[in-house]
Order: sequence, then structure tokens, then C-alpha cells
Amino acid sequence: MSTAGVQGLGKVAVLMGGASAEREISLMSGEGVLKALQSRGVDAHAFDPAERDLTELKREGFARCFIALHGRYGEDGTVQGALELLRIPYTGSGVMASAMALDKAVTKRLWIADGLPTPGYVILDASDQGVDSVRRVAEELGLPLIVKPPHEGSSIGLTKVTTADQMFDAVKLAAKFDAEVMCEEFIAGDEVTCPLLGSGDDTEVLPVVRIVAPDGSYDYQNKYFTDAVKYIVPSGLPALEEQTVKNLALRAYRSLGCRGWGRADLMIRANDRRPFLLEMNTSPGMTSHSLVPMSARSANLSYEQLCLRVIESAALDA
Repeated sequence: MSTAGVQGLGKVAVLMGGASAEREISLMSGEGVLKALQSRGVDAHAFDPAERDLTELKREGFARCFIALHGRYGEDGTVQGALELLRIPYTGSGVMASAMALDKAVTKRLWIADGLPTPGYVILDASDQGVDSVRRVAEELGLPLIVKPPHEGSSIGLTKVTTADQMFDAVKLAAKFDAEVMCEEFIAGDEVTCPLLGSGDDTEVLPVVRIVAPDGSYDYQNKYFTDAVKYIVPSGLPALEEQTVKNLALRAYRSLGCRGWGRADLMIRANDRRPFLLEMNTSPGMTSHSLVPMSARSANLSYEQLCLRVIESAALDA
């Protein structure tokens, strides 16, 4: 981007931190984005909504926002709605798509309605998390299965349950983060992720990243704070299989009405190589361990170029 183009972006706020359980990761993402934009001459500034009122964005003359917030109060449509009212363009999906994508149960219902494959699941609400209900879920979905809060990301509160005895503790852990608890069929196979850039017919699907975690444990600690996980990009999947994953990620992105950028997480079942959608991230991580920058590099797009592409796409719903 030329100097004139960078200046045309105006004053940019990088929203980071926030009040969700993913605050620590958001600060890491935001610092990376901030340095990248500043290195390219963008008039970018850090802004933490947990410490400052969003109305200050208008008073201080910010022209657009790069949302580097993760989880609730940042990725769930709430900040997007506030920015719509302030008429400040922002990165990523709009209000409704953001709200739907963060709610894993709503996401699944929409994908199922659109004929997209996703693992079977049961939602336990706050009044239905007793021993009998939990036991019935294990019998219905079979073991192993995944137990997680449906409104959190970064594997927070997630447990892979391999025996019936583990179920109740797993539900209790997830319930610390969410009133509802999602119990999800476990898909054994390859874990992959597929980033997307753009909107509508101009959406670009970036290379698939294959994730190989120790003992299959791609948890919060392994995601962000160790080098134990192997990320393989190019993925090494057969060309037709990679293309199938990309096509499914694009359909999932469009099904939710996403725009700007996002990242679809999937599992490829080992016994028949069928891909299943897990979730859509509408404000993906941008840390040193994050997957979108890795995929972008494989497509000859540097971290700084990626940040510029994303901030250029800042928009309003209407």
C-alpha cells in the first residue's frame, strides 16, 4: 500500500484486551497487530474497551477499528453493535454474523439447516446438568466426546471425555464459563483450519493448516504457550481433500454471513476422510502461535500485509 493509501486509512484504533476469558490472548494479538500497522506507517493506537469507554473513539477522531478482541464482549456482536451506532467502520463480521458465530449451538443449527456437516451435539442448560442428564448424554453421543462452553473460544473450559466417570467434572468445568454446556461427538482424525479473507464473491480462501498436537491435546496451554504443537502448511493433504476442506470452509463462512476475514476449524474423520465443521472464528488470533498468519505466509502474504488487508476491509453493516 502506498503512503497515500496508508494515510487514507485515517486514525486507527486496535481494540485489544477486553473483558472476556480470552483477554490475555487478545492483548497478545493486539500488540502484534499494532506494531505491524505502525511499521507500515498507519496512525494506529491501542484501545482497551475494558479500561476506556467506547464513546471515546468518536471523541478522539478514530476513523476505523481493527478488532483484535476475542470471545465475549468483542467477538459476539456487542462491540460491533456499538461501533455501528458510533458509525466507525470495523474489521471482521457484522453484528448478526458475529453473534451467531460465537454461539456454537446457533452456528451448528444454521449449518445443519444448510446441509453442512458438523459433529452431533447436545446442549445442557443450567437446569439440566444433573448426574442423570449427563449420563444420558454420554450414552446418546457415545465416548469419547467433547464437553465445552458454547460461547467461549481458545479451548477455554474444554474437556475431551474418554470415560463416563469424567463426564460430570467436565460439565462442571464448562459451566464455570457458561450457563449452557455443549456436549459434542468426538471426531477422530486430522485437525485442520482454513482462514478466509474478504467478502462475498471476492472472498479468498487461504491455505489449509494441519494441526498435530501432543496426544491430540490442542488445549489453551498448547495453543499459545508451548512449542509442542506442530503446524503443517502446506497441509500435506491430497490436493482434492484440501480443496474439499476449502470449499466447505467457504460455504460455512457464507452460511453465517461472515465478511472481512475469519477462520473455519474442522476435523477430517480418519476412517472415511470426511470433513466436519467445528466452529467459525470471526476475530481470529494474531499471536506468534496463531494460525491465520501462518497460512498467510504460505500464500506469500506477510504478517504486516495481512494486517493491512484486514484493516482496509473495515466496514459497517449499513
